Amino acid sequence: MSVRGALNGQFRANMHQAAPLHAVVVLYTHNSCEFRSATFLHGSPVIHLMLCMCLGGTYMRLPFSNRVEAGRLLAAELKQYRDRPGVIVIGLPRGGVSTAFEVARALRVPLDVMPVRKLGTPGQKELAMGAIAPGGVRVLDEGLIRELGVPQEAIERITTAEKLILEQRERSYRAGRPPLDLRDRTVILVDDGVATGSTMHAALKAVKKHRPTRVIAAVPVASDVAWGVLAGEADEVACLAIPEPFYAVGLWYEDFPQVLDEEVRRLLAQSAQQKVA
Repeated sequence: MSVRGALNGQFRANMHQAAPLHAVVVLYTHNSCEFRSATFLHGSPVIHLMLCMCLGGTYMRLPFSNRVEAGRLLAAELKQYRDRPGVIVIGLPRGGVSTAFEVARALRVPLDVMPVRKLGTPGQKELAMGAIAPGGVRVLDEGLIRELGVPQEAIERITTAEKLILEQRERSYRAGRPPLDLRDRTVILVDDGVATGSTMHAALKAVKKHRPTRVIAAVPVASDVAWGVLAGEADEVACLAIPEPFYAVGLWYEDFPQVLDEEVRRLLAQSAQQKVA
């Protein structure tokens, strides 16, 4: 893996904490990467500004301004797929659809949606023990399940409840439009960021059941662990930044509002109209 460095950073931190903490931001593009480490103080660091030099010689600023900017930057890394026949972009709702819309628009290819649902652990819904996707796909973090002692009955109960929500969301998002045919297509699966990789893992498995020619996982930012999950499942991974320590996806955006179902439906309808036009 070649290293071609360029990263400038300024960090604002809690000055009451003295223990140093090391951070590395990595820009991955296919089989090349570039990075330079930066140090900030332990506590509640707020990233003020980072500049990453892309392989093409342009600069990318971190954190991203918003999902729109992240999608446009991601599209630039995928420019070889622009106007290519048989390419489809699929967004993971909700926030991933906002990013995917910009990717699909820049590449001038169709956009579709892949609803996924995280399986939260009992009593800690935000802690994912797995995820489900259409077509009966379920991935589980067996190590976490064993560590927490989650009974099988609880896993099945949570899966059943999330499956109902997934099916309802898919009907709502599509608004009567059928899923795009993925067989023998190049599929670019997009999310706005990946922390654990469970939902993207499930989505990748669901897409591959349709026998596409090639599957690309594309995200603006991911944790190192999640990047490993994507690399093990996708044919190609496009990821702009892999910060360490990662903390959360939202840390790497200046503006990271919750995306509503209405916005997902609007973007999907707008993309469908643009392709018809």
